[in-house]
Amino acid sequence: MSVPDEGRLNSLKSLTQVVYVLYALSYFAGITAIIGIIINYVKKDEVTGTWLESHFRWQIRTFWFGLLWAAIGAATFFFLIGMLILSANFFWIIYRIVKGWLSLNENKPMTF
Repeated sequence: MSVPDEGRLNSLKSLTQVVYVLYALSYFAGITAIIGIIINYVKKDEVTGTWLESHFRWQIRTFWFGLLWAAIGAATFFFLIGMLILSANFFWIIYRIVKGWLSLNENKPMTF
């Protein structure tokens, strides 16, 4: 796939920002994270080969690992460890949203 022109790249950057917003809003309405991950997968091919590809990879990993740790935390909630896992997951997701958003605003790819 060819690299998108400047206008298309700006549009994809805006879309990437929308996904970060949807992930942040998921703390108030969980459905927004699902909308965000769908956007990531639908538009993934369009960002291939651009610096935005790393943001999509970052967002997708944030969603799936966040979901995994939320499930583990929920499954072990009645043990003390579940509450700790859920708390750690909460802050880890916030960290990933903030770090990604800041890098996006500086037009920098995500480094892993």
